[in-house]
Amino acid sequence: MKVIEVEKLTKQFGDFIAVDHISFDVDQGEIFGFLGANGAGKTTAMRMLCGLSIPTSGKARVAGYDVYKQTEQIKKNIGYMSQKFSLYGDLKVWENIRLFGGIYGLTDKEIAAKTDELLHILDMENERNTMVDSLPLGWKQKLSFSVAIIHEPKVVFLDEPTGGVDPVTRRQFWELIYQAAQRGITIFVTTHYMDEAEYCNRVSIMVDGKIEALDKPSVLKADYHAENMNQVFQALARKATREE
Repeated sequence: MKVIEVEKLTKQFGDFIAVDHISFDVDQGEIFGFLGANGAGKTTAMRMLCGLSIPTSGKARVAGYDVYKQTEQIKKNIGYMSQKFSLYGDLKVWENIRLFGGIYGLTDKEIAAKTDELLHILDMENERNTMVDSLPLGWKQKLSFSVAIIHEPKVVFLDEPTGGVDPVTRRQFWELIYQAAQRGITIFVTTHYMDEAEYCNRVSIMVDGKIEALDKPSVLKADYHAENMNQVFQALARKATREE
């Protein structure tokens, strides 16, 4: 089942075309890497898919809802996590879980059960009353991801979720991603770590607002005679004419 359907999606600001007629589909439970250098247009594209920005032209449906007419329904059926902001540092761990559970429409009973479940899964029972600002960065990111999917959304958008996190914690974070995908949650992730691109089922790479490549990592490496995804990315990024 297609959870994201995009056809010639475009976003223009005056004479500048930030996203230029991109087309792709993402299946349920797929881990889809959405890559591109700074300025390539991937953040603008993600904002349209999240219902935060109306496209200039083209078509797109997310979780079955139209990005022009049903943005509120999209927001209710997705999760979102970014490196820059996901949790409230001046609230305790359990208070953050309760807050976001309420935002996503869970009942008090569901929130209580989910809180116990998440703290157990993350091995954070002893941190229930800890202020989030006091947590190590890796713990914050794992908690952020768990909160972003507390309502079991059809798709979760992850915007550079592991920035600044050490390699061991990044690996643990990706284990949580795999578990979510196995439950049928679609993962739409941007990252600057090319080793993480290897973990995705498929990867797209944007250059100057367009998708220049889209396929399985193994296929892209073969196509570009590359040993790893970093070499693929560099080969495509060199085509860019935009400044960051």
